Amino acid sequence: MTQPPTGTPLSRTGRTALDVAQEAAGLAGQIILDRFPTTKDIRFKGRADIVTDVDLAAEKAVLELLRDEFPNFGVLAEESAPIESGSGYTWVVDPLDGTRNYAMGVPHFCTVVALAQGRDIVLGITYDPMREESFVAEAGKGARLNGNPISVSVTQEVLRASLCFDMGYVDEKAGLALDMLRDIWPNVQSLRLMGSAALGIAYAAAGRVDLYFHHALSPWDIASGLLLVREAGGVVVDRQGETADLRTPSIIAANSTLVGDFLKTTQGLPWRQG
Repeated sequence: MTQPPTGTPLSRTGRTALDVAQEAAGLAGQIILDRFPTTKDIRFKGRADIVTDVDLAAEKAVLELLRDEFPNFGVLAEESAPIESGSGYTWVVDPLDGTRNYAMGVPHFCTVVALAQGRDIVLGITYDPMREESFVAEAGKGARLNGNPISVSVTQEVLRASLCFDMGYVDEKAGLALDMLRDIWPNVQSLRLMGSAALGIAYAAAGRVDLYFHHALSPWDIASGLLLVREAGGVVVDRQGETADLRTPSIIAANSTLVGDFLKTTQGLPWRQG
């Protein structure tokens, strides 16, 4: 894979993409906080996949800002129709990742604002408004948490690792994941279900968890996390061990040695091929 460029065009008003993205993430975060944990208008997109009025309000505010500053950039967002890019750059946005947590009053959710050039992420922000934690990565410039450098865990064996994951809403794949967890449980330190894929990946980048995996992700779930983990010294691969990108639905994220041991530990299990 070729290395993505580290520079991006300035906005219509002369601002950097990072500056605009940080404002957008903060704007969404404030909307989310202002209405937490009050009653929300909850709508079901599927059996268990929900959207709230807060998702929609936050996304509207973010997209208005991004489109105003970068009118020729495309947009790929969870709750809106995609907008084609006229520049090769595309904003990838999830205004509220962890909607189920949010709707239940569980304070573990975040906002994702990332910038892609093709399938390469050049800028990623995962913002946790409850804790005022901003995980930021720029291609070639490292990953930071509130301005301080972060790095992935140095744990090298699954036997000593805390593994974190989420199930998603694809029942067949979730069933295979549960079977895998039963098989590997005797050989891990601990397992954690996060409820927010974007925060789970950010935690892997910061070394708060040793490894994060998932099997049914959308581009906005992983856009920021892909760059965060790699800029923090880790790798992100799919279930077959191939390098993951923006369109990869399954990921395993950690340092390269631990990812290798996880692939070895789970070799032959249906989850790896499902």
